[in-house]
Amino acid sequence: MRTFAAFLILGWLGAASVANAEPAQHWSVGLHRMVFADPLDAQPVQALAFYPSTGPERSSRIDGYRVAASEGAPVAIGRYPLLMLSHGNTGTPLALHDLASALARRGFVVVAVTHPGDNAHDHSRLGTLSNLYGRPLQISAAITASLDDPLLAPYIRGEQVGMIGYSAGGETALILSGAQPDPERLRRYCLERPLDADACKTNGVLIADRADLSAEADPRIHALLLMAPLSLMFGRHALAQVKVPALIYSGDQDQLVAVDKNAQALARKLPVTPNYRLLAGAGHFVFMAPCDDEQRQHMAMLCNDPEGVDREGIHLSLQAEAAHFFSQTLSRPERAKLTADQ
Repeated sequence: MRTFAAFLILGWLGAASVANAEPAQHWSVGLHRMVFADPLDAQPVQALAFYPSTGPERSSRIDGYRVAASEGAPVAIGRYPLLMLSHGNTGTPLALHDLASALARRGFVVVAVTHPGDNAHDHSRLGTLSNLYGRPLQISAAITASLDDPLLAPYIRGEQVGMIGYSAGGETALILSGAQPDPERLRRYCLERPLDADACKTNGVLIADRADLSAEADPRIHALLLMAPLSLMFGRHALAQVKVPALIYSGDQDQLVAVDKNAQALARKLPVTPNYRLLAGAGHFVFMAPCDDEQRQHMAMLCNDPEGVDREGIHLSLQAEAAHFFSQTLSRPERAKLTADQ
């Protein structure tokens, strides 16, 4: 336990040193709405792209979130890595708007997809195989759409693509990196912990609505940032082909995604040893953007942290470390792959 505690302290000291080494933020943030076809049924999929801009500092209220980005602002001249963002079950990418905008300020294009059938307004695919396998396909389609987008394409380095996954978005990111989910592991988990209402809404049995779908990796993705990742369905063998570097954050008081069966187990099993940050006292929703007064009134469960947990401070450290991590891993993707293969 002493060794483990020391590891956590060193991890946070490392994150702090990264934050101190980060250059001053010198771009504002632009916002661009994208629409592309869902690979599952050709229906429109919505996405928000955050990008470095030379426009004035502005913010907008979008679906109840105060977003520090200006829609339609000019893109700053340059070529930037592309980061894809996948939200949690029944969630919204806007809940992670501060991370997306912070990374855009530091020189990344961040494309945040709203997953059809599994978002705050539509739960129709929740608990289905089409959702498990469809989410990664939607991210792959979003990468292609971004590289073809008339506004974004001239400014994106197509060989430098990373992935951010929160909660179920972590599961999505792992599949895109080569992981093969085993639904039987979920069934066994739900027999062991039947009171886990979030993971076991369908008693651990996914609805087999699309027998034609399977896990499809996307070799364009070269690095992963995972926050409170849902990873119950991946054993060591299932993760054997995940050979990209990863940065994992989780809270040790996560009441929604059991740490011992998810992030903690994942950190042990990945073939490329990840950077793992375990946040003392933090729960599942600590990774959502800090709330304003209006949000605290309407979303108390999502906004309030246990006493002693500094969500604002956690986010500043996370933003700085994420920028450093992606800068290092995406600038030389061939080196990251070589390291993974050794």
